[in-house]
Amino acid sequence: MARPSLDIPVEHSKNVNKAKTLQAKLEQSDLQLVKKVTELNMHEVNGEDGTELDNREIKDPAIVSLDVVSQISYLRKLKFQYLEQNAKDKYVKSIVSDIDDAPIVTAEDNKALALVNEEKKEKLKVAKTKLAEVQNDIRLLAPMVEKDYLRVKHATDRAAFLSQKIIEARRSLLLLRQTHPQPRFTIPLADQKLADQVEEMQQVSDEVQAVKHRHKSDKARLKEVSAEVEDLRIQAADAEKAVKMAQVDEDDSRLIPLYEWYTASIALHSSISNLEESHSSSENELRLTYKLDSTSSSPPHRIGITLLFAPDTRQLADAQIIGLEELGAEIGDLIDAHVQVDDVHGLVAGILMRARAALAA
Repeated sequence: MARPSLDIPVEHSKNVNKAKTLQAKLEQSDLQLVKKVTELNMHEVNGEDGTELDNREIKDPAIVSLDVVSQISYLRKLKFQYLEQNAKDKYVKSIVSDIDDAPIVTAEDNKALALVNEEKKEKLKVAKTKLAEVQNDIRLLAPMVEKDYLRVKHATDRAAFLSQKIIEARRSLLLLRQTHPQPRFTIPLADQKLADQVEEMQQVSDEVQAVKHRHKSDKARLKEVSAEVEDLRIQAADAEKAVKMAQVDEDDSRLIPLYEWYTASIALHSSISNLEESHSSSENELRLTYKLDSTSSSPPHRIGITLLFAPDTRQLADAQIIGLEELGAEIGDLIDAHVQVDDVHGLVAGILMRARAALAA
């Protein structure tokens, strides 16, 4: 069958020639993406000084990120050029090819494509509607999910904290059981022990009140006696000064009244403080014996106090007490406190006060 002749205008022939020339140039330009695989694999990154760097030596994430961005940009450009040249190639081929070999697009094909497009549009519309509903549900449920998450997180933290407290409590309980082995107190025994301690505390409180009352009375009496003793000391000092100033002989008759007065003063002091005997066995040792009257019908109790002084400084070094063991009074702390401050009078007064309190109890 003879091919019908076509009258091609001169302008169309020029366009055909241009298209052929463009196609030849495209084929000679070697822009196919498949042929660029080796070149892309051999792509290297240049350093700041212009030297080429091996990809395996690049360890800085910033440099790697920049390299990846540049490669992605390069690939996008290649893809665009490939699509553009492919479209141009198809367009040129469709123009320069014979009309018989060119694909024929009929109205039925366009209608079929239109129906396919309409179906795709309907599916796209339904998908968009579902997507909008999902997004709306996400907006509504996100605050609720966040609230539930915070509540669960708080409950989890609380549970972890309580678990740690339980572990610590078990460790403490185990330590207490190891520290205090059997037998241990039960609740009834502990209650009974508490009741006994309360009763004992009440008795001790009553005794403390009685001791405070006696202490007040003894303190008042001691104050009076101290005032009298101080007066006697002043009078004794005046008498000694008068004796030194008089410088009389032993047979002087003026010493007899003074001696009698001094003896009476010592007797008065002994009667006030219940001093029964005083004896100096050596230069640094003084022995005192006090007789304490008992409130009951029992005989009076005697307390022996031995005061030891340092030979050089004449300060109080120690004190030994006899007669307090029967009364059950502890005075070790009292002796140590007064020996440190060298308070003889305070030590004797404190010992007598505790002895009277123990004797009255």
